[in-house]
Amino acid sequence: MIVTLIRHGETIWQAEGRYQGVSDIPLSSSGAAKLCPAEYCPDVVHVTGLMRTAQTAAIIFPEARQVCVPGLEEMDFGVFEGKNYRELTGRRDYQNWVDGGCLGTCPGGENKAGFSRRVCAAFEELMAENADEPELTLVAHGGTLMAVLERYGRPERDYFDWHCPCGSGFRLESVNWEQERTLRLLGPVSFTGGN
Repeated sequence: MIVTLIRHGETIWQAEGRYQGVSDIPLSSSGAAKLCPAEYCPDVVHVTGLMRTAQTAAIIFPEARQVCVPGLEEMDFGVFEGKNYRELTGRRDYQNWVDGGCLGTCPGGENKAGFSRRVCAAFEELMAENADEPELTLVAHGGTLMAVLERYGRPERDYFDWHCPCGSGFRLESVNWEQERTLRLLGPVSFTGGN
């Protein structure tokens, strides 16, 4: 199976450096304009429950049927959601989180380990449900992709080393999925270049 993982397009909050996590923020007009349709179209594109992934999928793969996959939403940043680092500067809880490499628990939200467990459990279920398909396409969030690829991507990279720009992602193959639970990187993909 060929697995294509794509990060959604840019939102206003992203342009302002705000933590958006599980907040249901739409694509900005400029973010949508930067996306362009793919030269191919899978029958099905999997998305998360947040509108920015569905909006991105509709632009890149306008003819595809969308299927929502629970559990693959971005990390819950709790009280940090909707704020940027300038607004959070001076808060002890935020500074502690940053000093800990952004791995600890966001007050009222998730920590990186729990987030990764949630995402990887949902991804494994998605892979099992589509085991007989020749391809799987997922439009999700930057953190979601990093969690999946840190765990399953080969060659191995750290979580933040799998970061990719909005509208971009990775194509992988699942040749060793059943035996090793790994995905071999084929290369990057990008669906940007619009106005």
